[in-house]
Amino acid sequence: MANVTLESIKRKYNNVIAIDDITFTIPDGEFWVLVGPSGCGKSTILRTIAGLESATSGKLFIGDKLMNNVPARQRDVAMVFQNYALYPHMSVAENIAFGLKMRKVDSKVIRERVETVAHSLSLEHLLERKPKQLSGGQQQRVALGRAIARQPQVFLLDEPLSNLDAQLRDDTRAELKQLHQNISITTVYVTHDQVEAMTLADKIVVLSGGRIQQIGEPQSIYAHPANRMVATFLGNPPMNIIPAKYTANGFNIEGQLLNIPENVKNQLSLSQGQNIDLGIRPEDIQISQESQVDALQVVVKLVEPLGRETLIRVALKGSGTILNVQIGGNLRFHPGDKLNLQLDLQKLFLFDSVSGNKLYP
Repeated sequence: MANVTLESIKRKYNNVIAIDDITFTIPDGEFWVLVGPSGCGKSTILRTIAGLESATSGKLFIGDKLMNNVPARQRDVAMVFQNYALYPHMSVAENIAFGLKMRKVDSKVIRERVETVAHSLSLEHLLERKPKQLSGGQQQRVALGRAIARQPQVFLLDEPLSNLDAQLRDDTRAELKQLHQNISITTVYVTHDQVEAMTLADKIVVLSGGRIQQIGEPQSIYAHPANRMVATFLGNPPMNIIPAKYTANGFNIEGQLLNIPENVKNQLSLSQGQNIDLGIRPEDIQISQESQVDALQVVVKLVEPLGRETLIRVALKGSGTILNVQIGGNLRFHPGDKLNLQLDLQKLFLFDSVSGNKLYP
């Protein structure tokens, strides 16, 4: 096992910059997740670590060894792709053992590792089956087992759960987290699914446009996003963004006025009439059918009962901006109902409407 260090890594295709100034260090044994929208560069970073792509500039270290010019086969990393790439004519045991046989590992050692890996992944009863006789989740575990059996320094996973159905995805995600706790191999995991990122990661690297937006622990990033992109990407449902104008009296939202608490106002450096974006999490909004001070008037558009909680989509009166509101229980609202939203102003975020940079807190 080893740490992984990227120093100012850049990858350019002709005139297109795929990733730029990627710098971070993953400590030995930690599980890091690269997350972001499609095309943000997360798979390019993973392939660069694996040696399937070459950095245009910058340095890549695995342990203390510079890897820029080291071929993929000599980097001692194991990669699991979205496509499981199992050999259809081989049994589960043969698929798991394949990488070891290619490295001419002793047959007794191969047998022991296959048995150990199969036990850890609950595959003991499937060792003689062929891939076509397995479910999608079982095939995924075989692909993971083949990588684990090699005992690499670094484990690389490129959206390995994206082909599974929702229930199987949840189960396999839990198994993967348990597996990492048992083997503690340095792991880099790529996904566009922020739920996977939040539940699996020791640290998350949020990417957009080929650049790092923020690095941190899941809950820290959720509570303290660096900018609007991070704020709206992490969280399900995502953070609400409300266009507003700053005035001496408060935030003007399409004619509706939201007063600013003094402790918040004293920390702001805004110009009169400046356009800003207000950010508020769906769970930090209260609903009332009675008119209240500092409440925003909205109209219900859609109600989604989710059992323990209810998600309500509402439109701001005047602007039509759609907001998500998450409330406990199963309150019975209907499309067309007029409601008042009370925002928890102590949990409000302010972003520059053009750059998306965070202005407060």
